[in-house]
Amino acid sequence: MEQVMRLAGQNKLVIFSNSSCCMCHSIKRLFSEFGAHATVYELDQEPSGKEMEKALVRLLGRTPPLPAVFIGGQLVGSTNEVMSLQLERDPTQGSRSHLIMLLKRGGVTTL
Repeated sequence: MEQVMRLAGQNKLVIFSNSSCCMCHSIKRLFSEFGAHATVYELDQEPSGKEMEKALVRLLGRTPPLPAVFIGGQLVGSTNEVMSLQLERDPTQGSRSHLIMLLKRGGVTTL
């Protein structure tokens, strides 16, 4: 768990992923389309990937735990949480999505 939290806190946007996971690819692409530069850890290619995946299962309370997204060192969640934030609109912010506002507050994007 320590390694996951340390890595998650080292950059503004961190995605723990698996290189063959279609949902991971979709989430990485979503952030890329926002102009957000994510630090991505492909756990199937990391020496301690299995241990990190177990830690993410404990953090998220679900399996599979990937993709797991952290913004500003804080766990946002997996695909369901990210997409829910993207679909929710904030009328006080020009109807921008809650995800965009979270990324802006975290200094990840200027959209």
